[in-house]
Amino acid sequence: MGKLFGTDGIRGVVNAGLDADLAYKVGLAAATVLAKNKKDGEKPLVTIGKDTRISGDLLKGSLIAGLCTAGADVLDLGTLPTPGVAWVTVDQGADAGIVISASHNPFEHNGIKIFNGQGFKLSDELEEKIEDIVLFGHNNVPRKTHGEIGKASYIAPKASEDYIDHLESTIDSTLGGLRILVDCANGAASTTAARLFDRFSKLRTDVINADPDGVNINDKCGSTHVEGLAAMVKAGGYDIGIAFDGDADRCLAVDEEGNLIDGDQIMAACGLDLREKGKLPGDAIVATVMSNLGLHVFAREHGLQLECTDVGDRNVLERMVEKGYAIGGEQSGHMIFLEHSTTGDGQLTALKMLALLKESGKKASEVFGVCQRYPQVLINVPVKDNDVKKAVMASQKLWDAVKEEETALNGKGRILVRPSGTEALMRVMVEAETHDAAQAAAQRLAQQIPSLVQE
Repeated sequence: MGKLFGTDGIRGVVNAGLDADLAYKVGLAAATVLAKNKKDGEKPLVTIGKDTRISGDLLKGSLIAGLCTAGADVLDLGTLPTPGVAWVTVDQGADAGIVISASHNPFEHNGIKIFNGQGFKLSDELEEKIEDIVLFGHNNVPRKTHGEIGKASYIAPKASEDYIDHLESTIDSTLGGLRILVDCANGAASTTAARLFDRFSKLRTDVINADPDGVNINDKCGSTHVEGLAAMVKAGGYDIGIAFDGDADRCLAVDEEGNLIDGDQIMAACGLDLREKGKLPGDAIVATVMSNLGLHVFAREHGLQLECTDVGDRNVLERMVEKGYAIGGEQSGHMIFLEHSTTGDGQLTALKMLALLKESGKKASEVFGVCQRYPQVLINVPVKDNDVKKAVMASQKLWDAVKEEETALNGKGRILVRPSGTEALMRVMVEAETHDAAQAAAQRLAQQIPSLVQE
C-alpha cells in the first residue's frame, strides 16, 4: 500500500486528510503521467464522475483544475455510478477516468479512484508514479498556457443515457411479471436506477432512498443497511428487493421473505446458470478469502472450481482476466460479469439476478437459497493508523490466539484477521456451525487487538 493509494484509491475525511489542495495535485499528476504516452501536442482525455456526497463538487472542481492546468481535456459526467464512469471512459476513447466516491462509507468521507483507458483500475506502477509527483514533484510540473490549457466539457446527460443503453442490452428478457423494490442508498444510482428499470415496461418497480441531499448517502439505507428494505419487501409482497451502495458498484438483495441474498449466493446461482448455458469457462467462480464457507461447500457439491483471492474486487478482476473467467465477486456485493463490465456493477448484477429469477419461474428464496450461508461474525476494531495495523499483523500473540481458536473449531469453521484496505480498522471474521460459537471466538480475538499495539 502506497502513502496515498489504498486498495481502492485515495480515501479520507474531506478537509481532514483529503482536501481540495490534494485533489488539485492528483489531477496535475495524473495528467502529467498520462501525457507521457501521448504524441507531441496531443492532449490526454479524462472522464470524471462522482456520487452524491456534499464534498463531491469541491473535489471535482479541484481535480478538473489540476487536469486542465497540466494540459488534459476533461469530460464531466456529473453524478454517475462508478461502473458507469469506467464504461463511458472506454466508450469515449478516453485515456483515463476518475471517480469521486467513498463507496459505502458515511457522507463525510470521500475518495479518488482512477481507471485506465480500458476501464480497469490503474496498475500499482502508474499509481506510484502519480503518487511520487503529488508528494515530491508537483512544483516541477509545467503549467500549460495559451491553447495548451485543457478544457472541460459537460456531457452528463448523454453519458448517463448511453450507460443505461448498455445496461439494458446485457439481458434478453422483458422481466415481465416481476415486482421489485429498489433501494438507491441516496447515492449515484438515484440518477440512473429508475430510468434503467423503466426501460422494462412489463417490470413493476418501486424505488426508495433516491432523494440525495449530500449528507444522507448510505444513511441507514442501501446495501450496508438492508433491514428497512427487507421489512418493506415482506410487507409489500414484492418478489425481491435490490440494494445498491453509494456509488452503485455493489448489489445485495433480499428475497420475498426479507432474507438477505449476499454476494456469495448471487455468484453461486448466477455461476451455476452460466455453466448450464455453457458460458462458464473452466467451470470457475472467483471469490475472495472473505467468502462464506457455504460457497466452498456449494462449489464442491456442484463440481464448480472456486478460486479465492485476497480481499478487493481489484484482486478478483486480475484473476479473472489472467485466466479468462466469466464471473467473480465479493460477499459484500461487488460482482463482476466480465463479458459486460470491467469492474463491479450493481445495476448490471441486479439485471442478471432478475433475468435468472424470471427465467426460473421460482421464488427468489429458492433460486438464491441454493447456497447455504454458514453463521459468520465480522467485528471491526478501530485502530489509529496503518502503522498500528502492521504492528497487529506482526504480533505472534495474535496468531497464537488465532491458532487456539481454530483448534477449538475442530475443522468446522474458519477465521480471518486482516487490516481494512480503506479504513482505520482491523477486521476479525469467524465462521462456525452456530452463530454463538462464531460470536464468542470473534469477540475473544477482537478484545485482544488493543493490547497488541503495546507489544
